[in-house]
Amino acid sequence: MEFDESAANGADQPTRQRVVRSILDHGPSTAAVLAEALDLTPAAVRRHLDQLVEEGVLEAREPRSQASRGRGRPAKVFALTNHGRDGFDQQYDDLAVQALRFLAETGGDEAVREFAHRRVAFVEERFGPLMTAEPDLSPAEVLAKIFTDEGYIASVRQLPVVGEQLCQQHCPVSHVAHEFPQLCEAETEAISRVLDHHVQRLATIAHGDGVCTTCIPTGVDPSRSTDTRKAVSS
Repeated sequence: MEFDESAANGADQPTRQRVVRSILDHGPSTAAVLAEALDLTPAAVRRHLDQLVEEGVLEAREPRSQASRGRGRPAKVFALTNHGRDGFDQQYDDLAVQALRFLAETGGDEAVREFAHRRVAFVEERFGPLMTAEPDLSPAEVLAKIFTDEGYIASVRQLPVVGEQLCQQHCPVSHVAHEFPQLCEAETEAISRVLDHHVQRLATIAHGDGVCTTCIPTGVDPSRSTDTRKAVSS
């Protein structure tokens, strides 16, 4: 019987979608991590990764830290490319970029910043009520829930000594924010306001990182802020 390559590729598609979704949810991952998470053999996951890299959906990167590596070369991590993110809630990127370019041309940088602040008003509107409704959550975990509801697929990672790290595995405006970083800056400022504490944005998807990360120091007490829902423009 003649081998039908197109049929084989079609049968593989759901598994490749699982691979892509895992990387979207959990950030750049090695083949070994993906094989374990998806219950695939290492050979099978490498075959899917090779195909996704060839299609431009993923790219292989050297790991950022090699401090804890053993003997031999460290395993590469696979991250979504901009093309790979196109399938996730970014159909209107071109229109959004054109609109912001027009806003910048007619209203200047201040108008773009005002738009960016209004766009992330949901952070300040929802943070206080959610902290009250779910007191067992840390401030970072509350933020993760808020951002996840807005399509960012956020989670929290504990950092030794430093505190917590808010990780956003997906950014629905990353393509637009690449040209207009005011969107990222407004997010960081909104997080800082609701926590009433300076936070540090360490990486952004918009600038080529696999995940947006924001460091939230130990000891943050947002209850000190008397009005976490104050107007963004104030």
